[in-house]
Amino acid sequence: MILQKLLGIDLPIIQAPMAGVQGSALAIAVSNAGGLGSLPCALLGLEAMRQELSAIRAQTSRPFNVNFFCHTQPEPSVERDAIWRETLAPYFAEYGIDASAIAAGPGRFPFSAATADALNEFRPAVVSFHFGLPSADLLARVRSWGAKILSSATTVDEARWLEERGVDAVIAQGLEAGGHRGHFLSDDLDTQVGTFAFVPQIVKAVKIPVIATGGIADARGVAAAMALGAAGVQIGTAYMLCPEATTSAVHRAALKSDAARITALTNLFTGRPARGIVNRIMRELGPMSAAAPAFPLATAAIMPLRAKAESLGSGEFSPLWAGQNASGCKEVSASALTRELAAAVVDARY
Repeated sequence: MILQKLLGIDLPIIQAPMAGVQGSALAIAVSNAGGLGSLPCALLGLEAMRQELSAIRAQTSRPFNVNFFCHTQPEPSVERDAIWRETLAPYFAEYGIDASAIAAGPGRFPFSAATADALNEFRPAVVSFHFGLPSADLLARVRSWGAKILSSATTVDEARWLEERGVDAVIAQGLEAGGHRGHFLSDDLDTQVGTFAFVPQIVKAVKIPVIATGGIADARGVAAAMALGAAGVQIGTAYMLCPEATTSAVHRAALKSDAARITALTNLFTGRPARGIVNRIMRELGPMSAAAPAFPLATAAIMPLRAKAESLGSGEFSPLWAGQNASGCKEVSASALTRELAAAVVDARY
């Protein structure tokens, strides 16, 4: 019950924040079911964030999590961008896209003073971060609201680093997890291990609660993670077919197909490794490419390809984020799924 007491929730289930496939509706449903719903804000401008947070406040009185990225925006490189666009040139030609008309853009936004100012109006019960933590002064502002702070670790060293900086719980992200790797102390992907090998190591290394994530898709997986010492579980992929999710039609189709069995880490869509279902562009360019600009600058050039292909019913140029285990994806309400995921641990009275 340690995580439930810490976060003020009934069930040890956290809905993973999934930028691009969800908004407030999914977070509301999970929080109202007794879990911790999450709102991803990396793709939201300040006004859009306020609107989503207002919707959550209007529809639940339960705790919820607001999630942010903590990356450092890279300096744009004209040379790197030119190489990337040249790499994509055959696809632009195939779809009749004028590469010269594609504007550059940041793609993702890190937590900032302006974000903190806007968030101060809502003072959420839980704030989580990906790619480390924001600056000490920004973190102090979040703490001043009384918010509990979570952040992801992909190695034991990262977990210890987070504990030293006072996070309330650490999210142990296993290799199986969908979406972006949360690494921040090293870019070496070989340092990340599977969830069920990783969780016991972190539990042994830190004194704060550990939240397992990656490849957990049903009640048995939740129970297994907690048997290994996790205080709770964060789940993303399993929620992506719920009606409250905004997962696109092509993404839903991929999750329901045999293609979902094969995922890979790729930097093609954003410039940073993230796990998704293998599609045409990943097969033809290789999932990892040195030509891709630094995160998040790779996004701008590939967006028109994605939009054009999706308009034709194709997800071959889309970031089809998913973990290695999509078997738990169900077209049921997020409330029902949350209760189902927690059933085994509730019966065991963890």
